[in-house]
Amino acid sequence: MKKYIPLLVSFIVWNCSYKEQVDLIVTNANIYTVNGEFSIAESFAVKDGKFISVGNASDILNAYEAKETVDANGQTILPGLIDAHCHFYGLGQNQQVVDLVGTKSFEEVLERLQTFQKERSTSFLRGRGWDQNDWEVKEFPTKDRLDALFPNIPVAIERVDGHAYLVNQEALDLAEITTKTSVEGGEIVIQNGKLTGILIDNPMGLIDAVIPRTSRKTKIQALLDAQKLCFDLGLTTVSDAGLDKEIIELIDSLQQSGDLKMRVYAMISNKKENLDYYLPKGKIKTDRLNVQSVKVYADGALGSRGAALKRAYSDKKGHFGAMVTSPKNLEALAVRIANSDYQMNTHAIGDSANSHILKTYNKHLKGESNRRWRIEHAQVIDKTDFKYFKNENIIPSVQPTHATSDMYWADERLGEERIKGAYAYKELLNMSGNIALGTDFPVERVSPFLTFYATVARQDLENYPESGFQKENALTREETLKGMTIWAAYSNFEDTEKGSIEIGKFADFIVLDKDIMTVPTNDIPKIKVENTYVNGVAQ
Repeated sequence: MKKYIPLLVSFIVWNCSYKEQVDLIVTNANIYTVNGEFSIAESFAVKDGKFISVGNASDILNAYEAKETVDANGQTILPGLIDAHCHFYGLGQNQQVVDLVGTKSFEEVLERLQTFQKERSTSFLRGRGWDQNDWEVKEFPTKDRLDALFPNIPVAIERVDGHAYLVNQEALDLAEITTKTSVEGGEIVIQNGKLTGILIDNPMGLIDAVIPRTSRKTKIQALLDAQKLCFDLGLTTVSDAGLDKEIIELIDSLQQSGDLKMRVYAMISNKKENLDYYLPKGKIKTDRLNVQSVKVYADGALGSRGAALKRAYSDKKGHFGAMVTSPKNLEALAVRIANSDYQMNTHAIGDSANSHILKTYNKHLKGESNRRWRIEHAQVIDKTDFKYFKNENIIPSVQPTHATSDMYWADERLGEERIKGAYAYKELLNMSGNIALGTDFPVERVSPFLTFYATVARQDLENYPESGFQKENALTREETLKGMTIWAAYSNFEDTEKGSIEIGKFADFIVLDKDIMTVPTNDIPKIKVENTYVNGVAQ
């Protein structure tokens, strides 16, 4: 028996020194795991695109040997950020048209249009991003100057919120829009018996129908452009709020080929052809694509006075906004979606729209569990309606930079009492227990750090207002990070696979140059992303 002892000892020594082979070890880091205890770790190991161990450095270095080891030098690491409501493809499209974001006057809009047309001549001039609320003259512009500068080419420029067009006469003629044209769910603005060129909500579809089709090559470039912008800012999953089958299939194709590495939660646009195709088919889920929700519009936007209010706008007598989908159609849609595996994710801005949708959800989700239907924006809530968010099936999905963009004029629209129920994120969280945070880009800027800042500070970049806008509805930093990671993942039915740095989840994480949880509040917007990883691979 003695002759076997050396072999046994040798085996024990070899077994004790054995280390499992992994793809990546990150060590010497300040890792906010966003797990159930919101614990902080200093190291993790990644294998086959997933976290297989999270903890202290000595344990992980003793247990694993990696193809690549990264010493983070104490830098802060977060789970990959999730934008719970954006327009990913729309962001890419915006890179192909005139950028009108940040214009301080209609004159500046016209200058940018003229410059673009000289540099990149096009048969249909398009732009997006103007906001008359940022100009000295805060009224809607009219088409007169567009007609004078562009008499022979159709022009359509989209307001920053995507809920209004200004178009010239050429575009109106092409779409056969006259003063007698009538479209339910919006407004064709007429003054002194003449078209102004302003189209709000549903009438915009008449223009969309005559815009030349975008080539497949341009669509692909739009998606790749959007991906680069998002990866550079630490986003690893985007929830695109409204896509058609053609673009969803293009995204899937690019993901399968490896060209598009961004994870996309795609809400299908509420169109008959999309519903008829997807609802009977059921959920579509890959590691990078998730299709199981319908994006519905209840009303328009507050900035264009299209949001549906219970009482008239404080700054426009007798005007209540409008439902862009009729109550009858919303009811039928809720029944159809409730009978499928899909979520209903409804854009609701005004207190009237929110009230109607909340009551509709509550009615059709009675006795249900784990349906996670979402209210997108949940922007103005009547105090009597907050209680509906106690329903575990209803999730508020909000965009905090809307509060700091709108705060200069929102009280003029709503009045001093009604404004108290607007942008009320803390109250929504207290009722719901979780809240999904996004940007609505390109309506707002892409940066999730601006979202984080707006949520906790409730101020603009000039620290206005000094005490914060309705500061009682600010969230803590921990709540904000959860809203951009695990709660956003939950709202997408993806919380078991992402949203935190835990064993078995996708190794999506980002490295920051500053600790977002401890830096002075004013420094949050200046935070830079050093690296973005998807499946443990730097992008």
